[in-house]
Amino acid sequence: MAGATPSCVFCAIAAKSTPDNTLLHSDDKVVAFQDINPSAFRHYLVVPVAHIPTVKDLQRKPDDHSLGKETHAWGPVQIFKFMYVCVQFFIFEFRDWLFYSVNHMLEVGKTLLLRDAPQSQQYRFGFHQPPLNSVNHLHLHCLALPYTPSRWRSIKYLSFGPLGFIEAEKFLEKIKPSSTFQ
Repeated sequence: MAGATPSCVFCAIAAKSTPDNTLLHSDDKVVAFQDINPSAFRHYLVVPVAHIPTVKDLQRKPDDHSLGKETHAWGPVQIFKFMYVCVQFFIFEFRDWLFYSVNHMLEVGKTLLLRDAPQSQQYRFGFHQPPLNSVNHLHLHCLALPYTPSRWRSIKYLSFGPLGFIEAEKFLEKIKPSSTFQ
């Protein structure tokens, strides 16, 4: 994760350096704007200001684990283990930040659609997973249905497992921070 990436169109929008794009929302974490090729009655994108390439960069790792509870003298192994615990703690804190950042993206999207399309009967919020994402900058699709007339537009927002569209709520459940650090 890094700051703005010069060649990234969403980084340019987040930095407010594109005069042709009107922001619907802007704060220190995210910006929101209309999709240039809307697939629904209302179709907004919420993107983090920080450059996060894709939804895959937010996955929890299966190797998260704690160290044993040894209390021996502090030799090189114990120092290494202590450093490892510190790194693991940082990773857990970082993942908490990721979870709350994605949750903030979802809240911004919901607020905008409820404001701009309160009459809509159905909303969809989610991310395209690689290789089906169009821009390598994390972006939440916020859709107030109905879809615009096109079979492809409705199909590309269906979940097809690990390569399809993942709903924001399901994704948040996947990256939800653990309740305790062991």
